[in-house]
Amino acid sequence: MNAKHLLPLLGITFASGLCMAQTASNSIADDFKPSTYNQPGQEYPQVNSQGYARFRIKAPQSDSIKVSLGLGGRGGTKLTKGADGFWTGTTEGPMDEGFHYYHLTIDGGVFNDPGTLNFYGSTRWESGIEIPAHDQDFYALKDVPHGNVQQILFPSKSTNTSRRAFVYTPPGYEKDKSKKYPVLYLQHGWGEDETAWSNQGHANLIMDNLIAGGKIEPFIIVMTYGMTNDVRPGPGALKSFKIEPFQTVLTDELIPYVDASFRTKADKAHRAMAGLSMGGMETHMITLNKPELFAYYGLLSGGIYTPDELKDKAKPKLIFISCGSKERPESVKNAVATLKGAGYDAVSFVSENTAHEFLTWRRSLYELAPLLFKE
Repeated sequence: MNAKHLLPLLGITFASGLCMAQTASNSIADDFKPSTYNQPGQEYPQVNSQGYARFRIKAPQSDSIKVSLGLGGRGGTKLTKGADGFWTGTTEGPMDEGFHYYHLTIDGGVFNDPGTLNFYGSTRWESGIEIPAHDQDFYALKDVPHGNVQQILFPSKSTNTSRRAFVYTPPGYEKDKSKKYPVLYLQHGWGEDETAWSNQGHANLIMDNLIAGGKIEPFIIVMTYGMTNDVRPGPGALKSFKIEPFQTVLTDELIPYVDASFRTKADKAHRAMAGLSMGGMETHMITLNKPELFAYYGLLSGGIYTPDELKDKAKPKLIFISCGSKERPESVKNAVATLKGAGYDAVSFVSENTAHEFLTWRRSLYELAPLLFKE
């Protein structure tokens, strides 16, 4: 599979956060609370129990403001100016549960919402909002032992620079100096970077909670930037993407550095690669090119494998393929059925009522993690 075949799956991630249904006939519950991602002391944006989002921006000299979320693709939520100079507005319908990127368009210019935190996505720092999910307990911050997410800088001769990665080490890593761990190399999506899985995805909290619940054996997660050059956003931006430069960074530079710097089980049987969206495309390409390095493959809204492309290669221990129910679930289910029929251990997962967005991928990691590194 090359980049052009995956483009329909990718898109700009924040677009999936648009309101999917109009509920104008329903009353809007007046129980709005500040979003969990608000800046300290900021009341807006707010979210209610039904999933509506409400915004309030102070811009007394402006003539128009709209928010990129809401209205089902019809241009976002238009705010109304009050006599006090504040612009307010509420999405026309409830948002999908989970995390969404968004921005403001003020008099034609694009700006972030000063009331909320920013997250790197869509090739820029975007505002973020969280619509509480009914199953959010699995990625909630709880009173359990926590692992550590640390930044590392590793030398890259191929790019003539030092590159950054974030490494999750599980609770207890620093105590038992004799214990070694398997490693999952986990890639972000198009327009995001190596911060995404921790900040937007809560990968560390998902792992902490799974470990505390005795549902998985602890392992290390490594997250690095999946591009070796600056790619400008726009139609066709990924058509010229070549996997070889990043493959060199990952397989020839990062993996040896991690194995030398952390207590890893440095063999194929204890190494996995997975990624969301574009990161799934990268996982697909690299695992096919380097099957001797990875025993577990995971594509999260990132395409499929076929028996023909896996034929005559070392068989992986597991192939995991997932997507949201609003994406292309039949393609995922059919691909896994075909792989099983060809003798591969394959698992599908479909996240209910989500699209190409982080709740899909949080749930996917939660389902994938217990399947990894089974002896």
